[in-house]
Amino acid sequence: MSKRLSWKSVSTEAQLLLVGIPVLLWTLVPVYHMFLFAISERDSATSGRLWPKSPTLQNFDIVFQQKHFYLNHFWQQMGNSVLIALAVAAITLVIATSAAFAISRLRVRGGRTVMNLALFTYFIPAAFLAVPMYKTMGNYGLLNNQWSLILAMVTIASPYCIWVLKQASDKLPWELDEAARMDGATPLQLFRLVYLPLMVPSLVAVGTYSLLLAWNEYLYAFLLLSKDTDVTLAVALGAFMSADDSPWELLMATGLVYALPPAAIYYAFKRYMVGGLTAGAVKS
Repeated sequence: MSKRLSWKSVSTEAQLLLVGIPVLLWTLVPVYHMFLFAISERDSATSGRLWPKSPTLQNFDIVFQQKHFYLNHFWQQMGNSVLIALAVAAITLVIATSAAFAISRLRVRGGRTVMNLALFTYFIPAAFLAVPMYKTMGNYGLLNNQWSLILAMVTIASPYCIWVLKQASDKLPWELDEAARMDGATPLQLFRLVYLPLMVPSLVAVGTYSLLLAWNEYLYAFLLLSKDTDVTLAVALGAFMSADDSPWELLMATGLVYALPPAAIYYAFKRYMVGGLTAGAVKS
């Protein structure tokens, strides 16, 4: 029996490897070519070699020193990306945490209905909502203002984050609330002393999710911001596509630099991402 089980386990692992290795290679090949472009000289960037004849880090020096007209505002645009992503994560956390607490623990009337209606917006492709969002921001005089992008991304991220936190909150034992209320705790004290400490993994997960969502956003950033000094680096990278003789090696070097912060954030909080987001897998 144990022999049969061992053979079965080996067979399962072999099947996983047969599927996993091609998927891994398929994922890494574009990243490898991106790195290849980034360390190649311009004349040899499109040579088709598996490794450049003369690898160089000059492209990264050009990026960091802003020595190309496409990169005149590189550090400011990187700062814009960081500022907007952090603001979106912070505001989304405040809204989602408060809403999930009110719906799950305080049982506010109509809270679940409002949450489900907000989730319904995900059935509409984000591109279709871009024009209404643009018009709304224009009506409030927020176009070409970074707050327009922050508010748009908070609007997009909040429904999912509320749902995840609400599902995670539903798993907390009600005895904790009852014990706190018997000791005279107010709803604010219950929120601060009981709810928040137990929700840390899920809070980190949705905070990371909303931060990465804002960091990688292109469409809304392109529509709502226009000044070179206000746009995010994701939009600035699109400028490389505007000319036939675009410096692809600089584009790839900039892209690699831009990809490092979210990669570091994801791997730093990966265990929270898995545990926090799967907390929303249970039915309420």
